[in-house]
Amino acid sequence: MNTLIAEIKLLEALNFAADRHRFQRRKDEHATPYINHPIDVAHRLAAAGESDSVVLMGAILHDTIEDTETEHNELVAKFGQEVADVVLELTDDKNLSAMERKTRQFLLASTRSEKARKIKLADKTCNVYDILNHPPHLWSEPRKVEYIEWSKKVVDELRGTQPVLEHQFDELYRQAREQFRNYVFQH
Repeated sequence: MNTLIAEIKLLEALNFAADRHRFQRRKDEHATPYINHPIDVAHRLAAAGESDSVVLMGAILHDTIEDTETEHNELVAKFGQEVADVVLELTDDKNLSAMERKTRQFLLASTRSEKARKIKLADKTCNVYDILNHPPHLWSEPRKVEYIEWSKKVVDELRGTQPVLEHQFDELYRQAREQFRNYVFQH
């Protein structure tokens, strides 16, 4: 794909995601606009050397089906089948319980496409970074540790996908063990 066309499509994806997430907020004490999260996921991927426009658009759009009224066929029409399919791979089934969704993420992580695995790895890295630096203000320390431990299980299933992001996650996990040293970590 021509570089200018890829950049335009990336900006279209950003605009689309910003519109779809416009009323959503993160759970930190400042209620950060939600769109900052997919931007951070895409930025983390790009900073790690990712230049595939499908991966970067997928990162920006990764929560649109799961968390907004966006349909898969709408993403196909706007961004193409490949981008839409990557987003669908990353979409949890909200009809399942939270525990079932978490279990499926862990069990299915290694079966996803390489593009989806890269995005999932960046997503988990961003989430753990946020828990350490801008935590959900109502989460207890045990809940934070539980999330970090579960993220480690998912990331361990993604090993071999993207070494730079794996290293970043491992460093954040090390920091988490230090920050929450009063808790027993399983890994």
